[in-house]
Amino acid sequence: MSQRFTVSKSDGERRPSDIQGEVNQLFEGDEPVVSGEGCGVEPEAASAGGDGAAAAEVVVVLKGDSNPKESSPFINSSDAAAEKSQQYDRKNMDLFEEEMETSPMVSSLLSSLANYSNLPQGSKEHEEGENNEAESSRKKPVKAPQLGTLMGVYLPCIQNIFGVILFLRMTWLVGIGGVVGTFVIVFMCCTTTMLTAISMSAIATNGVVPAGGSYYMISRSLGPEFGGAVGICFYLGTTFAGAMYILGAIELLLIYIVPKAAIFPLEGLEGAEQEAALLNNMRVYGTILLTSMATVVFVGVKYVNKLALVFLACVILSILAVYAGVIKTGVDAPDFPVCLLGNRTLVWKSFDVCAKTIETTNGTVTTQLWRMFCDSSLLNATCDKFFSMNNVTQIQGIPGVTSGILTENLFPFYYEKGDLIARENMQSVEDPDDPLTNANRYVLADITSFFTLLVGIYFPSVTGIMAGSNRSGDLRDAQKSIPIGTIAAITTTSFVYMSSVILFGACIDGVVLRDKFGEGVHGNLVIGTLAWPSPWVIVIGSFFSTCGAGLQSLTGAPRLMQAIAKDGIVPALRIFGHGKANGEPTWSLLLTACICESGILIASLDAVAPILSMFFLMCYMFVNLACALQTLLRTPNWRPRFKFYHWALSFLGMSLCLTLMFLCSWYYAIVAMVIAGSIYKYIEFAGAEKEWGDGIRGLSLSAARYALMRLEEGPPHTKNWRPQLLVLVSTDGEQNVEQPRLLSLTNQLKAGKGLTIVGTALEGTFLKNFEQSQRAEQALRKLMETEKVKGFCQVTVSSNLRDATSHLLQASGLGGLKHNAVLVSWPRNWKQGDEHLKLRNFIELVRETTAADLALLVPKNIAAFPSNGERFTEGHIDVWWIVHDGGMLMLLPFLLRQHKVWRKCKMRIFTVAQMDDNSIQMKKDLTTFLYHLRIDAMVEVVEMHDSDISAYTYEKTLVMEQRSQMLKQINLTKTEREREIQSITDSSRGSIRRKNPAAVTTQLSVTEDPPAPPTKEEKPEEESTSPPVSPLDQVQLIHDNTTPTSPATPATLLTPPEAAQSPGEQVQMTWTEKCDGEPAKPPGAATQEGIKDIFSMKPEWENLNQSNVRRMHTALRLNEVIIKKSSEAKLVLLNMPGPPKNRTGDENYMEFLEVLTEGLNRVLLVRGGGREVITIYS
Repeated sequence: MSQRFTVSKSDGERRPSDIQGEVNQLFEGDEPVVSGEGCGVEPEAASAGGDGAAAAEVVVVLKGDSNPKESSPFINSSDAAAEKSQQYDRKNMDLFEEEMETSPMVSSLLSSLANYSNLPQGSKEHEEGENNEAESSRKKPVKAPQLGTLMGVYLPCIQNIFGVILFLRMTWLVGIGGVVGTFVIVFMCCTTTMLTAISMSAIATNGVVPAGGSYYMISRSLGPEFGGAVGICFYLGTTFAGAMYILGAIELLLIYIVPKAAIFPLEGLEGAEQEAALLNNMRVYGTILLTSMATVVFVGVKYVNKLALVFLACVILSILAVYAGVIKTGVDAPDFPVCLLGNRTLVWKSFDVCAKTIETTNGTVTTQLWRMFCDSSLLNATCDKFFSMNNVTQIQGIPGVTSGILTENLFPFYYEKGDLIARENMQSVEDPDDPLTNANRYVLADITSFFTLLVGIYFPSVTGIMAGSNRSGDLRDAQKSIPIGTIAAITTTSFVYMSSVILFGACIDGVVLRDKFGEGVHGNLVIGTLAWPSPWVIVIGSFFSTCGAGLQSLTGAPRLMQAIAKDGIVPALRIFGHGKANGEPTWSLLLTACICESGILIASLDAVAPILSMFFLMCYMFVNLACALQTLLRTPNWRPRFKFYHWALSFLGMSLCLTLMFLCSWYYAIVAMVIAGSIYKYIEFAGAEKEWGDGIRGLSLSAARYALMRLEEGPPHTKNWRPQLLVLVSTDGEQNVEQPRLLSLTNQLKAGKGLTIVGTALEGTFLKNFEQSQRAEQALRKLMETEKVKGFCQVTVSSNLRDATSHLLQASGLGGLKHNAVLVSWPRNWKQGDEHLKLRNFIELVRETTAADLALLVPKNIAAFPSNGERFTEGHIDVWWIVHDGGMLMLLPFLLRQHKVWRKCKMRIFTVAQMDDNSIQMKKDLTTFLYHLRIDAMVEVVEMHDSDISAYTYEKTLVMEQRSQMLKQINLTKTEREREIQSITDSSRGSIRRKNPAAVTTQLSVTEDPPAPPTKEEKPEEESTSPPVSPLDQVQLIHDNTTPTSPATPATLLTPPEAAQSPGEQVQMTWTEKCDGEPAKPPGAATQEGIKDIFSMKPEWENLNQSNVRRMHTALRLNEVIIKKSSEAKLVLLNMPGPPKNRTGDENYMEFLEVLTEGLNRVLLVRGGGREVITIYS
């Protein structure tokens, strides 16, 4: 949001700089962007600063967060409103001065609410746009919405609900399904719409509902994914409804109004040829009518809106004519005879008298009916066998409401396609072996009928309940009018439908009801035969009402698509958000016409009706779901004014919708769900992020809370263990990630499964570094999106990086959803003096993960690891299994090989056999173990026998200790150096006894030394208290519990004053002691010459720490074997040794790892978390 403040110069002499100062004082603490140059004054004002005649203008623009927000009366960004809101600033409100900069005063807020107007985006804007084009010279004031419940909701719903099905198919539904079956269908469908209306009323009264109707309600209640999917389904339903109305209008035109207008004549055709000709006529005329309607909508919507009342009048007059006709049948039944041959209904088209012969003064004369079934008009002519064996009967098609015909129409009569429509209570004489001849003379069933088909055909007649909510922007009081008008309209239409079922069954004979196109009653519309005063009232009225409904569909559907496109939730539809300058959705209208044409090409009203039933039912189902979800979640914002709702009613409505979907057509239901699901996933992966406070987010929160509470019940079973990674990355000065390949490795390890937290640490205070942390978080999110890592990112700011990393380790995750493994890259250039801090942080991290029982994964040479786009076509992943770490070394290669980067690599496992191990048995046991683990890998046992420690090992150890000494001296502070001098002086008192050369051979045993006051220089921690052991007797890399350690560690041997000395002092005394009895030179007093002396020393191997020598020997031997076996491997995984228990050997520890992995391209050091992570059991 931006605000513009204009400060005009008063009569007093005030320079622009003074004005700028006042503005700066007003916004102290903010960082506004000021237009102009220098001090922020516009150039013209600055140039006229001294004459007093010109006005100075200072324009200040405040930058917002640029996030899309819902349009709301609480946020008003107009210039006038901004200027008005400043009138309240600093008027007896100094206490709230800071809040007033970002929050409005109550008075200005109430003023904005009072002036808030919510105009519908649709046909009303189009009308105003056309008027503005004609009157562009002046601005037309916007009128406040004035429609009430009757005109705004009730009548539009009546018009939309009553439609083509009532006039063209209701009598046929009653005849086929019976009064009872049809009443059940009508009751189910009306109950569904009533429950949906209750849910819709609750949603519509829960705040201001802008124009958009059901799409707006669903999307804001269920989120953009559901909203987009259901919105598009509702759009498709509305579009196919337009196709259904057009097909209905063409059926009325070609069958009942102008039958001779058919381009493909039906005369003389039978069976499939006649059906094909009828469908082709529907396609041609339907396309012509669609083009005409689309042109009308494109030229001027206001003409459609003005004709709406005419169409509504046609609907109401037609229904009144039906009721009037029903009443009249009780007094005087109309004369609509039906001719039956035997019990078969004849097509009354080419004959005038329902008789075979008639008596005249000249004798017996054959009729036209005789000539239809016989080869001549003579009485001795050869006639159709069935015609000869049965008599012709004429019955009344409409016996009247008091005739008792209702009992005959109670139960269903389902037909196969091509079956004869026969009167059930009449008998006929026929030969079962005689084939049916002259089939075109009888009334036949045009489709196979069954109960679920009737449901699909009928349901569109109860749609249209959203008409009121779609016009919410035009209503004077939408929260009052929508519930009352919609429920009243559904009540009225439900009464009409239910009463129609009973009245049709009570007034019309069954053979007429089952005659879909009125062929047995001279080609009249069946419901028209019941109407009073004339069948043409129904025919003409239904034709115009059907055309009007089609125009309404072609008007509403494009605007719905435009609303979806403008929301931006479906990127592929954004082009349909554009239109003409007056807001007319031209591209959406074109798309709607194309989809509608596909429905017209189907050409069958009975085939199109179930399609749109699916889409409407899905829409209504999600309206009920939205209400039930909001009610059950009890979100604080759920406060509908409509109180007569309950989650159980919404759930029942949702269940009915789902049931009706599969009742109508199970395959259409599946197709509709697949379409909606595809749109949902498309929006989820490619759509714009929208936060609408929807119920799905609330449901996700509740589900997450429930799952987290369940996770708290205990640690996961070994079978469910998977690496939940905390990935620690570092950022540069611009907050860009320095190790992007870490996230590539994360993706390859996780493949989108489990928990991933990517964290980074920043140094400083949170208040000062907040913007920096935000940039770092954005950089992490962007990189995670690039590398397709699904998870969370976290940035921690602390006074130093060590504490920040420790906080990340401790505080990441929530409840039972916490990380169990840490992924961090190997510190680069740790040997350099300026990188000493990174070295310390890394080793402390290793210690903390060990203390927290977390697994640790350390990739070395991370830049050499493959990206997600690379593919290894061959190669090996080598696992060097030195110690058992819970199975991490087995599990990680398996997980890596699930990813396409490593899929072609094969797994090899190497283990080390020592002197007393049976290598053959080890290989056999390991092969069996891997078989039970269901892991395919080659096994090799490497034998490492005892060998003498080489001179190179001693030399390497000496260089390592000298480098460690150097690094420590460089990093000591002045205070630490002074303390070091004092500690060396104090410790020199006990140095005489250590001048004995025999100390070299006896230093492994404390008990051999004569009693003396213990000092911290006596033993390194790693040395054992067991009898002297030769370095050649064991080869081990990791110092574990199998090696006896000194019960008196340096910490326990220190006297209290000595224990209080600095860590740097302890480091110096432990690791630089020379066994010839001479202590090392105090580093605190070291000069440049002293540092040079360290490197000019002769190699005195016998004075080296023997533990370090043994470790170096093991590292070199192992590295030699690994290089020999795995130099060509794509990845080497091996156990990571534990860090020294005190902080005296950190540099040496890193040197051991460097020697161990030297010469390997890609290495993943793995340290287990102290629990089993893989099992042989199912």
